[in-house]
Amino acid sequence: MNHLELIPFKDWGLGLGERMNISGPCSAESEEQVMETILGVAKHDIHVLRAGIWKPRTRPNSFEGIGSEGLPWLKSAGKAVGLPVCVEVANVKHVFEAIKAGVDILWIGARTTTNPFAVQEIADAVKGMDIPVMIKNPVNPDLELWIGAIERIYQAGIRKIAAIHRGFSTNSKSKYRNQPQWEIPIELKRRYPNLPIICDPSHICGTRDLLQPVSQKSIDLDFDGLMIEAHRNPAEALSDAKQQVTPEGLGKILNSLIMRHPDSDDPQFINQLALLREEIDAKDHQLIEILAERMKIAKKIGHYKKMNGITILQAERWDEIVRDRLDSAVALGLSDDIMNSILQLVHKESIRQQAYVMNSVEEEI
Repeated sequence: MNHLELIPFKDWGLGLGERMNISGPCSAESEEQVMETILGVAKHDIHVLRAGIWKPRTRPNSFEGIGSEGLPWLKSAGKAVGLPVCVEVANVKHVFEAIKAGVDILWIGARTTTNPFAVQEIADAVKGMDIPVMIKNPVNPDLELWIGAIERIYQAGIRKIAAIHRGFSTNSKSKYRNQPQWEIPIELKRRYPNLPIICDPSHICGTRDLLQPVSQKSIDLDFDGLMIEAHRNPAEALSDAKQQVTPEGLGKILNSLIMRHPDSDDPQFINQLALLREEIDAKDHQLIEILAERMKIAKKIGHYKKMNGITILQAERWDEIVRDRLDSAVALGLSDDIMNSILQLVHKESIRQQAYVMNSVEEEI
């Protein structure tokens, strides 16, 4: 599926414009809490309201949401401020309960996106309905799984679709709750340029002090909106207290953001950008040619190793290369993280080339 015939936000029939900013509490806890929070966030540049009704928690006996009881609370709060509302659904029962309550937009959470069976059941449930569905990325960094969930909803006849980037789980130490791995939503946007992507900085950050820079980064990458969790008193929140902000804090974040544009009609800017892009194109072709030459040398090395019964991997030599190249990269102002990733990819391809020579078959290393 190379193209999705999607309906833009402004034609969803919900009074939206080109962007969609979403806010509200992580969880609906009480009717008063929902109303007070919604009245607060609605004072700012928010277009859709949210509240978690069913909360899929990692372990039992933690707060797993108020359940269907909270749906009319959210809907009443939305009517009070004249804004549409959205909720997360994880199964068919949630879909029907939300539709029955008049919820305007559904979203599929990261844990559900991970399970194609669950996504297909939801797709079957919404088939024939005229309701927008947003799909969060799966917990793990699997673009194809994310695309698969989007396609399942699309094949159910839904044309009001958006993706939500909420970061990816990692075992490595990080300042983020979920690593942004921006290259994954960027690739999604490259494949489906008309698919709106909303950033969920709350789940990326896990802490409120990182929300502003992550929100700004998403704007700089031309994302189509934000989903930021807010609570009337985050310290008392029953779930994800550290990543929620007060309505006032939400306003400060939104007011601080510098809006960017994907295009310009300034002739001087357009001309200068074109010249710089020509330079980039030339350098990219040089890189490709250099990489091709490097792989030819790797093949020659493979022949010599085969003739002399030497293993492909030479750990000391590889360690020497990594240390030397990283030092050179840092000295030239490059990121050691990025350079290390590039080296790993080049090394993997060199091993593949040598394995082909030495074994006369391609092997996945």
